[in-house]
Amino acid sequence: MAIIRWMPPSPPLRDLVTMHEEMNRLFDDAFGRPGARSAFDFVPVVDIEETAEQFVVRMDLPGVSQKDVKVHVMGDTLTIRGERKQEGAEKDGNWLRCERSHGTFERSFTLGAPVRADQVKATYRDGVLEVGVPKAEEARLREVEVKIG
Repeated sequence: MAIIRWMPPSPPLRDLVTMHEEMNRLFDDAFGRPGARSAFDFVPVVDIEETAEQFVVRMDLPGVSQKDVKVHVMGDTLTIRGERKQEGAEKDGNWLRCERSHGTFERSFTLGAPVRADQVKATYRDGVLEVGVPKAEEARLREVEVKIG
């Protein structure tokens, strides 16, 4: 027979405080308070491919100007920052619907292998950023010949 520790029931105030905290989180998410992410934040999607020679990162950035994108490499971490500006914010008129997200973004990826930071190349075409990050020589896959005897 196992010994089970007895815990007194939680006081009613503890449940009320927990509910209050959950409601605050709900409103922070919905209205974009600092430090909270919401459905309205612009978070670009990414594909990352690894070959024997390099990592290739492709990020969809529709509506983002090339001058508003920054790419940084430190160690084996690639960071892409930028901003998608709200179109037509200064125009006069009545918005009937405004669903497209905008704002600043930052995505960081740990590649998990030594890279050649001095040889990283980034190109931007048709709203797609492509970053090629060459692997350092010691991180590249090398085939070793098996000899007899």
